[in-house]
Amino acid sequence: MKLKLLTLTAIVLWSLTAGDRLAAQNTSQSTHMDTLTLTQEWDKTFPQSDLVEHTKVTFHNRYGITLAADLYKPKQAEGRLEAIAVSGPYGAVKEQVSGHYAQILAERGFLTIAFDPSFYGESSGTPRYLTSPEISTDDFSAAVDYLLTRDDVDPDRIGIIGICGWGGFALNAAANDPRIKATVTSTMYDMSRVNARGYFDAMSADDRYHLREQLNAQRSQDYRNGDYARDGGVVDPVPADAPLFVQQYHDYYKTARGYHRRSPNSNEGLNKTNSLAFINMPILTYIDEIRSAVLMIHGSEAHSRYFSEDAFKRLTGDNKELLIIPGANHVDLYDNLKVIPFDRIEQFFHTAFQTANQAN
Repeated sequence: MKLKLLTLTAIVLWSLTAGDRLAAQNTSQSTHMDTLTLTQEWDKTFPQSDLVEHTKVTFHNRYGITLAADLYKPKQAEGRLEAIAVSGPYGAVKEQVSGHYAQILAERGFLTIAFDPSFYGESSGTPRYLTSPEISTDDFSAAVDYLLTRDDVDPDRIGIIGICGWGGFALNAAANDPRIKATVTSTMYDMSRVNARGYFDAMSADDRYHLREQLNAQRSQDYRNGDYARDGGVVDPVPADAPLFVQQYHDYYKTARGYHRRSPNSNEGLNKTNSLAFINMPILTYIDEIRSAVLMIHGSEAHSRYFSEDAFKRLTGDNKELLIIPGANHVDLYDNLKVIPFDRIEQFFHTAFQTANQAN
């Protein structure tokens, strides 16, 4: 067994060395990016701040997908800044929640980017309206790649914020990427758990089997049609017997409060077969190995609260915190500035970055 382990280690080390030798010849391929046509006018669901500079930027992930982002930088800022990449919620675009978070944190002194995930919004990637346990997670690390190239970013003070479904991807990224020095999740969903087990883990193994039958039948139909059916987005109108949280989603995505023309949730939704990958691939497998600081935020009245509470129990170390906001529901943490704890988020990042640098 020991000999086999040593042999495997030798192979890995050789591969890394070989990778370094081939890096130069592969650079042109690995840095190729699709050319995106980005909207230049302000088309957000929130007003533009006169305290920050706003620009559009692009970067690519390891899969060759070009991501579009809004960059927010405090006006008159000098030197290398603490930086934060933001994404989410699941099925939303950067003109909605993530951009609002990013702009407010830029007002507080951070350089921030809010990016569209691979496959939707202004980002590239086909088929459209897809999510992936691996690629959606890698989008956060790709944002870190980009921030590390900027002369106005402190490379040792980069953090991420994941909202709703992207909260789970943020934790997964933090477990895999030590360059991420601090992570905040807001109203987090574990997309693997909810797809494989349903809400409140109500699905049985038989239920999962029947779901797989339905999804793979849809996959067959999609292949024959040469297209991909979408799930319809947030239901509209809301049925009288729908759960309260469905009404709350509608109140955000389907009204002037949060509607956006590029948002899958506001329109025809995501790829119907998205659930297939998440059923089979738990994204939070290694979150107990996250060594950097984590702040998890959830509303006390959110239907999704148990996702954060259960994930938090698995985190280790004394630099992890769960903050429950009294009286807040899931969607309140999208845009209700009376309950989103930006003071606490700002303090958390400053402290986490300082502590991480002292440790180094």
